[in-house]
Formats: sequence, C-alpha cells, structure tokens
Amino acid sequence: MASENVETLVVGGGQAGLAMSEHLSDCGVPHLVLERHRIAERWRSERWDSLVANGPAWHDRFPNLTFADTDPDAFAAKESIADYLVAYAEQIAAPLRCGVEVTSVRRNAGRPGFHVETTEGTIEAEAVVAATGPFQRPVIPALVPEEAGVTQLHSSAYRNPGQLPAGGVLVVGAGSSGAQIAEELLQAGRAVTLSVGPHHRPPRGYRGRDFCWWLGVLGKWDAAAIEPGLEHVTIAVSGAHGGHTVDFRRFAARGMTLVGRTRSFADGVMRFAPDLADNIALGDANYLSLLDEADAYAARNGLDLPEEPEARRIDPDPACVTDPLLELNLAQAGITTILWATGFALDFGWLKVEAFDENGRPKHHRGISAEPGVYFLGLPWLSRRASSFIWGVWHDAKYLADHIASQRKYRLYGASGEEA
Repeated sequence: MASENVETLVVGGGQAGLAMSEHLSDCGVPHLVLERHRIAERWRSERWDSLVANGPAWHDRFPNLTFADTDPDAFAAKESIADYLVAYAEQIAAPLRCGVEVTSVRRNAGRPGFHVETTEGTIEAEAVVAATGPFQRPVIPALVPEEAGVTQLHSSAYRNPGQLPAGGVLVVGAGSSGAQIAEELLQAGRAVTLSVGPHHRPPRGYRGRDFCWWLGVLGKWDAAAIEPGLEHVTIAVSGAHGGHTVDFRRFAARGMTLVGRTRSFADGVMRFAPDLADNIALGDANYLSLLDEADAYAARNGLDLPEEPEARRIDPDPACVTDPLLELNLAQAGITTILWATGFALDFGWLKVEAFDENGRPKHHRGISAEPGVYFLGLPWLSRRASSFIWGVWHDAKYLADHIASQRKYRLYGASGEEA
C-alpha cells in the first residue's frame, strides 16, 4: 500500500490540534490533523456529568469564536465545550480525519521527514506536531491492592454519585477535580474524607472581577516558569454552581473530614502525612497574596472597583485540622470507594524520536523539540502558565506555525524556484 504524503501532520484533534490547524492554514502550510476518536472526546466521555469550565465563557475560549449557548460570565458545561470545539473545527475548515490513531512516528534514515504508522495506513510527513494534550494517562498510585476490598477509580472514570457503591468515599487529591467531586459527593449525602496536599486556592472572584481577569492583568498567565518548590502544587478553583471560591474549612463545617497527603496503605489502614495544617496554610497564603496584589493594582490604576473586606475573613481551623487523623481503617470508617484525583502522566510511546530526556520528558523550547521537525503543543508550561488552557494554546500554536512556515521556506528554497 502506498504511503500518503503530508507536509505537516498534527496528532490530536482537541483544542491544541485545532489551534495548530488554524495557524498553519493562515501561514499557507498544507497539513492534516488526525484524531483517534471524536473531536473533544475526553470532554464527552472522560469527565464527570456535572463538570463545567473553571473559567468564565468570555475568557475560556479561542479569540475568534464565542460560546453560542453560554452567558459570557457563566461557566460552560462540558458538552457545550465539546460542541464549541466541533463548531470551531467547522469554522476554520480544519483538514481533520477522526477515528485514526497514530501508532508510531520514526525519523526517516538518509532522507528528510518522518515515517508515520497509523491504524489506517502509513504517512510520510515533513513535520509532526504532538498535540495530544496533558491528560494522556490517568495516574493511580500503586498503594492499595485490588484485593483490599474497596472500589478504586480515577477521577477521569467518575461520572456521578450514583455510580459508586453505597458507603463512604475517600477522595485523594484536592485540586480542582478532587475538590469539586468531593463537594458533589458531600451534597449527595455521602460521608466524604478528602486528602489535601499542597495547593493554591485563588478566590473565584474579587471586587467584582473573576480571578481569571485578575491573573491576566497581574501578568500571572504569562509567567514563564513555575516558581521553585511549587512544581507539584495544584490549583483548587471551581466553576460549579455558578462559580465559588473553594474553602476547605467550610467543607469541614458541612461534615467533610479533611486529612493530609495520602502516604501509605497496609492491612486495611490508610496512613496520611501530618501536613494538613501546613497545606491549608499554603492555600490561605496564596489566596491572601492574590487579594493583596489585586488591591495594589486597583489603587495603582485608580480602578473604581467595590472594596470587599469580607473576602479576607478566614474561618477558624476545624478539629480535623487542629487534631488531624494520621491513619484510617477504611472498613471501620465505612469507606467503600477510593477516588483518585491524582492527575495524569504524559504518554508519548508512539513518538519514537530523539526528543526526550532520560526521564521521558519532552525536550523542547517553547514547543520546538530537540528533534528537528517535531513539535509539542498543549503541554503545561510549554511557554507560560496559560499554555495548557484554550486561549494559551492558541498563542503557542501561532508561534509554532510561524516556525514551521519559516522552516518550510528554507526547505523549499531552490526546489521549485521559490525564494526563502
């Protein structure tokens, strides 16, 4: 079977792949986008039923299309987000082929480009963009064996409280996913224990503006690198129920039990680190520092925004924080489910090129990899804090498309009389 020839192959048809397609088209670069499922499949089938965007619709979108069914200040439901991406693919006329999985990419020997194996044949490509995003392989720590007699599932497999067996739930991980799922389970009448690690806890809104706006005007979305020591700190923020600030103390006041980081499991007993109070304090410090920066910005720029002194009120620590549980017998506590909100790992097993370090992490500068002709897009902190978000990936894609177009001119120089 003859191979198909493609100048630039984009692997992944989600927000990263679509942004890449738009800018490649604008640059006049012929390309093909391959998506192994449907557009935005993870939004449809790998997220819980009540999930909404963590940012308002005016902010969490591409520059050239608004949400048709969501108020700009509201938070789009997951199905609306998936429909939005489908509409965007149609608007930009993306050369998209769904239901095709890329199984391997290898550099050609002695000639330019890459040999690509897919579930529908082979492709020869001059350049390859890995736009598969950061949510590739769910991570469940190997702590609790299957024979422990407790149901275990990752947050990507959770749909709603009725899906879980009767009994209490231990939610491990208190970032946005863990906090929102734990709250939903609590509202459904479940006994919930939430394992809280280091986190940032921004206000949902302050002085009449959403935190996404504050992070924008304060330059935090454009931060180029993670602050040292904060590599594993998650963000607890919620767009659920119209959007509200996550407050773990108030969760506890409503009956949720808070514990520190999950450390180990043996003989039916889960053990936790004695770091709960420190982790809560870290979240408070992040919360208050953002209020300080917002107040200073408003004063410096003479903004007539209503003051909000009540936002600085921090409730007293509940008993589960001042006298934390360090171990918990799951059976005695009636816990029948462990829900792991522990994030995802990258999986580039199909990309068999010299673009990774000794730990398997992509080697790149702003998405331009160490392997000439291979690009990464949609990864956290690819160029800045916003890189894995829909508006951030759009700007990163423009940078990469410009680079691909420039390299294309050099490659074509002299081949057909064109000038670089």
